[in-house]
Parts: sequence; structure tokens; C-alpha cells
Amino acid sequence: MQLIKLYQPFFDANNWAHVLTSGQDWMMILTLILMECLLSVDNAVVLAAQTQVLPTKDEQRKSLVYGLWGAYLFRFIVIGIGTYLINFWEIKLLGGLYLLYLVYKYFYDVRHPELVAKKEEAKKENHKKKNSKKRKHHLSLFWRTVISIESMDIVFSIDSVLAALAMSNNPVVVLVGGMIGILCMRGVAEVIIKLMEIIPELQTMAYVLISIIAIKLLISLPPLNFKLPDAIFAGIVFGTVILTIIFHYVRQNVHGKKMP
Repeated sequence: MQLIKLYQPFFDANNWAHVLTSGQDWMMILTLILMECLLSVDNAVVLAAQTQVLPTKDEQRKSLVYGLWGAYLFRFIVIGIGTYLINFWEIKLLGGLYLLYLVYKYFYDVRHPELVAKKEEAKKENHKKKNSKKRKHHLSLFWRTVISIESMDIVFSIDSVLAALAMSNNPVVVLVGGMIGILCMRGVAEVIIKLMEIIPELQTMAYVLISIIAIKLLISLPPLNFKLPDAIFAGIVFGTVILTIIFHYVRQNVHGKKMP
């Protein structure tokens, strides 16, 4: 019975009707799509690169399609459980602290690129060693690739799911935003990457927004119990995006060239 309660909002026609006709909910959905694209675009490229081991374009395309449906199924399961768990203040506290850790890690890596390069090199070496060992496989290369894509997608999506649940407590809003975000992110990954190359400050902005989301989550804890209205939060997000773009072009004009 508890399991049915967890997923009941997904099958509530009134809830869907309210979400799909509410301007405020759509503003939050657009916010979730934006965050999904900014946080996960690099992951989409990594997942696509994994398919290159497959011999034909058709198999590569199929593996990504299966991976997409697997991502949707995983989001559905995790959002249902997460919506229940996020009601506990202990989970909110851990979630907020974890998001702040992600922000700290990002800015630490930016300040210490040489350490990041060493870690990446070590990962590549370990990956090469694992691949060099001959192992007997019971599954075909295609299904091994699909499973690998699914596994990596689960790891990659934890951060964005946690951030999404901190932004909205309506599982339908989180699900719709996440599903459209995944589709957009995988469909136009190269376009988003190009945009982030043109305006590199967008990536830093994404982590500034994560810090705001973490604060939003933490101030909802007792004794403060302050809930930031969704409309105001969405306004903060889109305002931050606009300010970031303005900042980039002002900075570029001042220096007379594109900043690194």
C-alpha cells in the first residue's frame, strides 16, 4: 500500500491537468529543463561516445534509444521514492549539504586544473587496464553497451534528480521537466556545448544556481521552515541566466575579445 501511495500522484488525472494548465508549474518545468541541460550536457556526450564501440550506425542509434527509455524508467522510480524521502528533514539536510559539496568541488577543480588532469589520466589508465584483460562475456557487445549506458546514466542523473526535488515537491512537475530535459539535452547536446563554449560563464552560473537550490532546501528546515515560492525561484533562475549573458558580453567588450 505504501508503494501505491508513493506513485499515486503520477496517475492522478487532476494533478496532471493542474500541472499542464498552470503557468507557474510550466515556469518551474522550464527551469528544470534548463538545469538538466546545463548540468548533464557533458554526460550526454560521454554516453554517446560509449556507443562508438558498436560496429554499425543502426546499433549505435538503438543503444541510445534504449538508454533514453532506461533513463525515463529510472527517473520515474527515483522521483517517486525521492518525493517521499525529501519530506524528512534529515534527508533535506543531507541533500542540501551534498549540493553544497558539488559546488565546492566544482570551484575547487576550476582553481586546481592540474589535479583534475591527473585524476582524469589515472581514470583513463585504469580503464585501459580493465579493457586489456580478456574476459568471457555472456552478453553480446550491443547489450553490454546498453547496460554500460544505463549504469552511467544512473550515476550521472543522481545530482540532477536531487536538485530537481529540491526545486519542486510535485513529482509530476519534476518528471515532466526531467523527461523533456533529457530529450532536449540528448537531442541538441552539440548545440548546448557550442553555446557553453561561446558563453563559458554558463557552467559556473549552473553551479551558482545549485548553491541557491541548496540554500532553498536548507532554509526550509526547522526552525526556519521558510518555503521560497516557486514563481520567485523561477524568476531568480531566469534572472541569473540573463545577468550571466549580459555579464559575458560586457566583459567581452571591455577586453575586446572572447574571454576563456
